[in-house]
Amino acid sequence: MQKTTWFATVAGVGVLLGSMAGEAAAQARGPEVEELVVTGSRVSEAKVAIGTDEPTATVSITSDALLSAPAGITGLKMLESLPGFNVQANDALGMYEFGNSVSVRAFNFQQIGFLLDDVPMGRSDQFGGSPIYRYVDNENLARVTASSGAGDVALASYASLGPIVSYISRGPAETFGGRVSYSRGSDELLRAFGRIDTGEHNGFSAFVSASTVSGELWRGPGTIDRDHYEGQARYRWSTGGSLTFQTVHNKYFDYDSPSITKAQYAGTAGDIFGRSGREFAYIGYVPVPGAAGTPATATSLPITTAGIPYSNTAYNQYYKFAVNSREDHLYALTLKTPIGENVDVSVTGYYEDKKGYGVSPEAYATSLASHNAERLIVPGLFAPRGIQYGLSTIDGKRKGLTGNAVWRWTIHTVQAGAWYEDDDYHRTQQRYNVANGNPDGAPLLNEPVHLQRNYTSNRKTTQIFLKDTISLLDGQLKVDVGFKGLDIDYEISGYRNPGDFINRRTPTITDKWKDLFLPQVGAVWSVTSRDQVFVSYSENMALPRGADDIFSAASPLAPGPDAEKAKNYELGVRTNRPTFNASLVAYFTKFDNRLQSFASPVPGSTTTETFFQNVGSVEAHGAEFSGQWKPEFLGGKVYFNTNLSYNISEFKDNFATFAITGNRVPDFPKWLFQGGVTFEPTPGAILNLSARTISKRYTNFLNTETTGGYTILAAYLDLGDGVDWGYLKNVKARINVDNLLDEDYLGTISTTINTPATFRPGPRRTVQVTLSTEF
Repeated sequence: MQKTTWFATVAGVGVLLGSMAGEAAAQARGPEVEELVVTGSRVSEAKVAIGTDEPTATVSITSDALLSAPAGITGLKMLESLPGFNVQANDALGMYEFGNSVSVRAFNFQQIGFLLDDVPMGRSDQFGGSPIYRYVDNENLARVTASSGAGDVALASYASLGPIVSYISRGPAETFGGRVSYSRGSDELLRAFGRIDTGEHNGFSAFVSASTVSGELWRGPGTIDRDHYEGQARYRWSTGGSLTFQTVHNKYFDYDSPSITKAQYAGTAGDIFGRSGREFAYIGYVPVPGAAGTPATATSLPITTAGIPYSNTAYNQYYKFAVNSREDHLYALTLKTPIGENVDVSVTGYYEDKKGYGVSPEAYATSLASHNAERLIVPGLFAPRGIQYGLSTIDGKRKGLTGNAVWRWTIHTVQAGAWYEDDDYHRTQQRYNVANGNPDGAPLLNEPVHLQRNYTSNRKTTQIFLKDTISLLDGQLKVDVGFKGLDIDYEISGYRNPGDFINRRTPTITDKWKDLFLPQVGAVWSVTSRDQVFVSYSENMALPRGADDIFSAASPLAPGPDAEKAKNYELGVRTNRPTFNASLVAYFTKFDNRLQSFASPVPGSTTTETFFQNVGSVEAHGAEFSGQWKPEFLGGKVYFNTNLSYNISEFKDNFATFAITGNRVPDFPKWLFQGGVTFEPTPGAILNLSARTISKRYTNFLNTETTGGYTILAAYLDLGDGVDWGYLKNVKARINVDNLLDEDYLGTISTTINTPATFRPGPRRTVQVTLSTEF
């Protein structure tokens, strides 16, 4: 059935190609596809909506769409409006970092490359990485452009196995002005944003912006807070070229919420605090300890170890022992200059400084066992008092240089460049006592109980690329031929795990992954002045996901696993008509050397150890449709947009004792739909209703558990667009409602191999009101 659907999709593309070829014989062909004739406040030009002239499936989110979303929504969650992107989030804005997940075609969040302007963002790990949502505010973005299967070889990334997402900022304005907005919403949400532009004076211009977000968790006790600052200063020469300095500063703090099993969600897990459903959360009080052997209730817990209060593992459910804090700073300097009439050069240097910490609890029994294993070897340890304060810290510096040159010569546009990055990362993880062992007690950082980690890791990355875009048939056919080379050196040293502390060793382990020829070819043919056919093939290699976790295990040591590699094929068509535009692409993707962690017996022992290993391949095939339509019979006041994706992603190999060949990859839905209708009854008033549907997903590798599909409705009403009031322009009010029908569903999945998975429930209905103006 799946193969039949695949061939039917390809056949459908063929029929559309035939129709377009027939029209070609009757039309005069222009060198460029015409822009979309349709106009409207939320209608995108064809270049953005369907990726006109791109040799790959590439679409964008416009600035208008970003500003129509709820204020403060992360740039990552906005990707759910693009075809093929399965985005799950723990809250309506996608702010809780460990609740986010993304999958597209055969790939997940850690296999997608992200860039901010000309700065590659490196790895997307929430703990120690540089996930894109820390570095952007939607009000400062001009657009977000995503290639779901074959990112341009000119874009720097060691994480991408094909997909690339570029966040393009809105640079300094040419005239003095600014923008302010203020939002209030559900769960005590408060957000404020302000930006001031100096305007351009003798070639110099700049802007600064600041935003703050605060609110309560929608499930359970605790808060979430974010302060964010951005700035740019630019000088433009009258002869062409510019020098731009940009900086981003982000400070973030939140309390965690737990992932739960289906049994906990259904209330059949026998939870001693009586929790169930989507409101299942950490508890906001410290239960009173009862006498040993007494029944456990929400207010009384048995003491599991004589004379040790708060030693029951249930005290791990207290919310103050689950927090995250991050602080990130990014600086970049970009020079763009022409050299003669036919050569342009761009060079960007960047520096990133980050630090943060996370807290998690550890039960008394676990701490006692680890303490006893280390106490005679590691000096300065203290016996555990009760529940343990698990503190993990991170800090690091990332610096790099990327540059490229473009040479236009007759029918050729030749682009060449290189990227170098040095990423240093330091992590610690230790367990400490708290006063009296009480979950509400102050952390005693002078009383370590046992030591887990204290290591540094380093990644040195070099990437080169060369690409030639050849314009043929008077510009009707454009062919891209290029390649990139990627060379990654990795090193980790220090105490990687408790065994290193016990054995008094600080090993230095190195590894290297290199492929200097990763080709990419693509072509786009303007069959008529309104229709295009495009095709592409690309190969990619990526740094092994979770490299620090891989080499933090006691075994295996070097050499580590092979880098994951992928091959991506695309065939698509686009059409751009007076009342609609549309794009349809069929794809096939295969990636090899897939990494997976699982438990395996330690040689010479009956114990097991969890580590990563290459375990085979994944293949995905499917189709993605994107389009927008403004029918004439509705008087030009109503227009529609839609994305529909079909995806089959399967394991191609078994591993260990698990027979999973042919099984579906968990958390990859077969069907994804996103569509909306926008109504503009009068100038300055916009009403939008949108729906997002996701089909059922498998949750483990054996495909023995699934979670059902769901449909989420959202709406917004925008009033005042174009309304001026004195010195204030575009004085607007917007109301956003997410999960309009209050759908109860399970969203983010923490997938497993052969056991029940854990989930994060999707957020309930939320309402937000935003007032904004420009000046």
